Amino acid sequence: MNNNLDSVLDMYLFETNSLLEQLDDILLKAEKDKSFDKECIDEIFRIMHTIKGSSAMMQFESIMTIAHKIEDLFYFIREKGIEQNHNEELVNLVFKYSDFIKGEILKVEEGIELETDFEKYQTEITAFLNMISEKVVKTDKNTKAAKEAALTEEETKTGDTEMYAVKIMFDDDISMENVRAFIIVNQLRETGIDFTYKPENIENIPETSQEIVKNGFFVYVNKESLNTAVGVISKALNVKDYTVLEYNEYKNNGKEYVEAHSDARRSSSSQSPLINAKQGKQSLITVNLSKLDKLVDIVGELVIAESMVESDNDIKKINSESFKKSTRQMRKLTDELQDIVMSLRMVPISGTFHKMQRIIRDMGKELGKEVQLILSGEDTEIDKTIADSISDPIMHLVRNAMDHGIESEQERIKAGKDKRGTITLSAYNTGGEIHITVEDDGRGFEAEKILQKASAKGLLTKPESEYSQKEIFQLLMMPGFSTNEKVTEYSGRGVGMDVVKSNVEKVGGTVVLDSNEGLGSKITFKIPLTLTIVSGMQVVVGNSVFIIPIKNIQQSFRAEEKDIIHSPEQGEMILIREKCYPILRINQHFNIDTEVTKIDDGILILVEAGENSTCLFVDSIIGEQQVVVKPLPIILNKCNLKEAGIYGCSILGDGSINLILDVGNLMERI
Repeated sequence: MNNNLDSVLDMYLFETNSLLEQLDDILLKAEKDKSFDKECIDEIFRIMHTIKGSSAMMQFESIMTIAHKIEDLFYFIREKGIEQNHNEELVNLVFKYSDFIKGEILKVEEGIELETDFEKYQTEITAFLNMISEKVVKTDKNTKAAKEAALTEEETKTGDTEMYAVKIMFDDDISMENVRAFIIVNQLRETGIDFTYKPENIENIPETSQEIVKNGFFVYVNKESLNTAVGVISKALNVKDYTVLEYNEYKNNGKEYVEAHSDARRSSSSQSPLINAKQGKQSLITVNLSKLDKLVDIVGELVIAESMVESDNDIKKINSESFKKSTRQMRKLTDELQDIVMSLRMVPISGTFHKMQRIIRDMGKELGKEVQLILSGEDTEIDKTIADSISDPIMHLVRNAMDHGIESEQERIKAGKDKRGTITLSAYNTGGEIHITVEDDGRGFEAEKILQKASAKGLLTKPESEYSQKEIFQLLMMPGFSTNEKVTEYSGRGVGMDVVKSNVEKVGGTVVLDSNEGLGSKITFKIPLTLTIVSGMQVVVGNSVFIIPIKNIQQSFRAEEKDIIHSPEQGEMILIREKCYPILRINQHFNIDTEVTKIDDGILILVEAGENSTCLFVDSIIGEQQVVVKPLPIILNKCNLKEAGIYGCSILGDGSINLILDVGNLMERI
């Protein structure tokens, strides 16, 4: 497949998946409101019409056929209405076939042959349409005749209506011009205006591309719709230019004559600001994620190259003010480039959160549980790669909460709870990390049961009495661990939790479990904002050099032994601005030999992560450094370095490797 066809397929998949997500939201709203209002019906009709047309062009017959059947169904509903007692059945029917289309789209993405035997699906939709049509009261003949007369009268006036033709020319050598034209047609349909276009049948006849290249693509609208049409066309992709022409239509003996004027009005701005309009620069473009990944990699290498230049001994000998000024400017531009590149990859978490509404709806019906979903911080932005990686883990946790966490209605009432369960998805930015939380008000984790199961499987490494509650919960994320007594269609608490953990760790994150037995559970993903470049402070501990992310550092200072408070429970602490902070000696934490053991000889660095703060004791500080984050080798995962406080590593300009500290996990070890 050539690049142009690849681009068209990518556009098709992106558009269709987006439309199906919109469809889910519309159906959930209709189900909640227990009715389909006019706006919902119109939107579903347009969505199916668009999917039908674009699928026909791509020759995906199964998708096109089912979309066409649903479109016919909603055309009837739009014209004739539907009795309210059929709303639930209609929601279930459309959900069923939107899932069918999603399955076919997944086959397209994976290169699998599409369904060929779909006649039974058509029959079911047709049967539902026939059933509701029989119950619709027929329109009174007189009323119908009056409407037809009014329509005929309106048609006779069409010749007197001031009409315009918008001639569209596409970029040179883009190919598939009929597809580009059809996309514009679909966008115009979304506005609800009346229009026609030529050439016709662009979705079914690829040869129309040649006619469009030669003569252009024409859209015909009346004066009232002209501004709306031009607004859509001016923002459309791949449009080189467009021209607005007067359009007069005469009908004589059944033969149509068209006259397109190009008189002085075309160049007279006083007549119409839209005449001979030229498309400006497009404000939005779609970029393949792999290209952004490549760009991020190049910026990362640029940062390393800059570091190599600054650390070169010969360069350090240059005592030139102009050179120093140039290097500062270079650093400034590199920082700005880095920020822009990172921002290009950021997307709101709302897309991931909203998908969970459908899961809760379907499982609630299947399991007989009434559960509400509460969303918080859905506008929080996160790296696109990270968003894709954590979508499945979040879905798995929601399934677990629905299947095993939330009790049955009878159990909840007996426990004094609201019969309706609650699952809360929240996201918030802590400065350098995104915390994503899945919380439910169900039965929670049963620590004793977890220990018994782990003991039976031979997973314990020390006596049961020595396990803290946090350590017990961590057992849930061991491979194959489950506390569910029976396997269900959906999940069991703990099944696949090791996969959840590994997926989150792949993007540099950690999983924190918390629970109150009988009250519910709370699982938090702590994930970095981006995966590549961070500003850090290089610190020395013995013969080792670590990097502490600047975002976590509040201040650094020297202290004296007399300032230290010794607590039997908390260990060493220091008072800063009337608040006590614990001291964590990095050399003791990582078992590093060092000659700097007295507080007076080293440096304290006050750091924070989330709501927690502590002071790290190090030998000395080298300085600030821009570093490219490299993930730790997978083979080291069994060493639990992330939990010990190692976030990743970085290769510096001189070739040395520094470990990057995870301040949040370090503080959890205190």
